[in-house]
Amino acid sequence: MSVTLVIGAQWGDEGKGKIVDILSENFDIVARYQGGANAGHTVVFNGNKFILHLIPSGILQPKTTCIIGNGVVVDPFALIDEVELLRSFNIEVDGRLFISDKAHLILPYHKLLDKASEECSEKSIGTTGRGIGPAYVDKFSRCGIRLGDIFETDELRAKIEQSFTQKIEMISKLYKRDFDIDIQKSISEFMQSLRTIQHYVDDTTFLLNESISNGKKILAEGAQGTLLDVDHGTYPFVTSSNPTAGGACTGLGIPPTSIDTIIGVCKAYSTRVGNGPFPTELNDDTGKKIRENGYEFGSTTGRPRRCGWIDLVALKYSVMINGIQSLAITKIDVLNDFDEIKACVEYEINTERTNKFISKASTLEKVIPVYKTFKGWQKALNGTTKFEDLPLETIKYLRFIEEYVECPIKIVSTSPERNDTIFLD
Repeated sequence: MSVTLVIGAQWGDEGKGKIVDILSENFDIVARYQGGANAGHTVVFNGNKFILHLIPSGILQPKTTCIIGNGVVVDPFALIDEVELLRSFNIEVDGRLFISDKAHLILPYHKLLDKASEECSEKSIGTTGRGIGPAYVDKFSRCGIRLGDIFETDELRAKIEQSFTQKIEMISKLYKRDFDIDIQKSISEFMQSLRTIQHYVDDTTFLLNESISNGKKILAEGAQGTLLDVDHGTYPFVTSSNPTAGGACTGLGIPPTSIDTIIGVCKAYSTRVGNGPFPTELNDDTGKKIRENGYEFGSTTGRPRRCGWIDLVALKYSVMINGIQSLAITKIDVLNDFDEIKACVEYEINTERTNKFISKASTLEKVIPVYKTFKGWQKALNGTTKFEDLPLETIKYLRFIEEYVECPIKIVSTSPERNDTIFLD
């Protein structure tokens, strides 16, 4: 078979954008299978930084076709902005980007609902406010609008107007919030955005399966990370879709038998955006230093990320439920100037220890991490092209990660730049 799957193995923001960008050179198609414009993939090369929220990172490789699958919820305004960004760097999208006609749309009222829900919640999730959750709610309530519907112009406008009015009324009654918004103007702007993107819409399910039958090489990428999966993550502090391996099949319409390689992307430490349990979080100068070294601020919101040491209990769980066959370790350079580096190897709760990840948020919030301490290497790693040329302390740290989670490391990223990447084997 010919599909390789790249998955975030933590709470998202693992550096999947760079890994997908590098690997894309050897693939015909890169396909995104879930999430929305709440996810940001950052790629740096030739001194330029690209932050992509919907379009797969493979678009930066000139010969790669990119697909946004049916499992993604699409904000047409965000998509248009990305297309214009790429064109400003002379990267053409037309003829290379295809969006599933089964993908659902994010409408303006979804963003209003998202904002109102967060503001009124006693314990908010910490969403990006991009309307992702409400769009998925409509999808599963069977009242959503799909990309394939945009060609039915008159019927579509009437449906949007009816839904818009209902949602505004619901926000007013349920959340006691009033928004000063010109509904007709908002609908007109939205309809114009649909006309701008409609030529990208296609039956990507057939496109992908025909490509698989013809022996094309396909790279499937997820957004966010395993620990934010709506089923397997730290519920309810999760995203609204399935970033895990199973989400790739439903989010693209491809069979499980077509996937032959699964790569997990993991930072050399841990971060989390938004609320929810985070056992290894460091609310001290060390956490601040990690944040500053790694420039850990959300690529979508700009919010400072919560930072801490790597959680190997959680990583082993991600390896297990996704069937991850190899790991890509990113941002190892962020730890270059630390005297000591720690890794969580057990959880302690009520004086008992466990090496099993606890997805129940209320329980995970109470655990005390048990650490193994490593000596730091205190040396810059960028420019290193061979694994054996890394400092001995770096190698010991990476080898311990492999042994603990029982999964080999095949890629090590030593800086944000595309070329600063070590491939093992």
